[in-house]
Amino acid sequence: MALNNMYGARLPQQETTVGAGVQLLLLALLGTAIGMGPAGWLTGLAFAIATWAVLTRALRRSQPRSFGPANRVTLGRAILVGGVTALVADSFQSSPPVSLLVGLTAVALILDGVDGKVARRTGTSSALGARFDMEVDAFLILVLSVYVGMSLGPWVLLIGTMRYAFVAAARVLPWLNGELPPSMARKTVAALQGVILLVAGAGVLPYDAQLAAVLTALALLVWSFGRDIAWLWRQGGQGPVVRTPEIGRTRELVGAGSAPAGSEG
Repeated sequence: MALNNMYGARLPQQETTVGAGVQLLLLALLGTAIGMGPAGWLTGLAFAIATWAVLTRALRRSQPRSFGPANRVTLGRAILVGGVTALVADSFQSSPPVSLLVGLTAVALILDGVDGKVARRTGTSSALGARFDMEVDAFLILVLSVYVGMSLGPWVLLIGTMRYAFVAAARVLPWLNGELPPSMARKTVAALQGVILLVAGAGVLPYDAQLAAVLTALALLVWSFGRDIAWLWRQGGQGPVVRTPEIGRTRELVGAGSAPAGSEG
C-alpha cells in the first residue's frame, strides 16, 4: 500500500516536470523565431524553474491522487505566461513581435475561463487548483502591466501589483483574510484587467484611447478592492480564514476575488 501511495504521489509531480520541459521547448522556439536575447532567456528560465519548484512542493504537501484535467489546463496557461514573460523581458532590449505577444496572451486569457469549468464538470475542484489558477492570473497581469507601463508610464504597475500589495497587507492585518461573498462585479472587473491590458499592449488604439482604457481599468480595480476591503472592515475581522496548506499558510480569498489574479472559477 505504501508503495502504491508513493507511486501515485509521483505521477502528478512527473506532470509538472513534463510541463517544465514544454516550457523550455517554447522558449527554444521563441528564441529561434525572434532571436531572443539574454534577458528574455534568463527570465523565461527563471519562471520555468520557479513554477516547477513551487508546484512540485505544493503537490508533495497535498499529495493528490492525480494532477487532474483542470490543473493541466492551468499548467498550459502557465507555460504560455512563461513565454509572454520572456518576450516582455526581451522587449527592454528590442521590440518583440506584437502579434506573437498578443497571440500567446490571448490564448492564456481565453483558457482562464476553461480550467474552472473543467474542474466543476469533472468534479476535480481543489484548493490547490484554485490557488494555482489565481497565481497564474496574477503574474500574467503583472507582466502585462510592465509591458504596457513602458509606453504609458510606471503608474500602470499599480494594476499588476495591487493584489500583491493586498496580500502583504493581509499578513499585517489578519481581518483582510476574511472570506468574501461571491460577486459577479468582482469577476467582471478581474476579467477586464487582462483584456484591457492586452488591447493596450497590442497598439491597435490611439495613445489617448489606450490611456483612457487603462485608467478606467485601474479605477475599476481600485473600486473593487475598496468595496471588498470596506465589507471586510464592517465584518470587524470576524470572517473565516481559509487555510490551504498546499501552497503557503493562508489563501487570501479577497485577493482571488478582487485582484486581476482573481479567479473564482
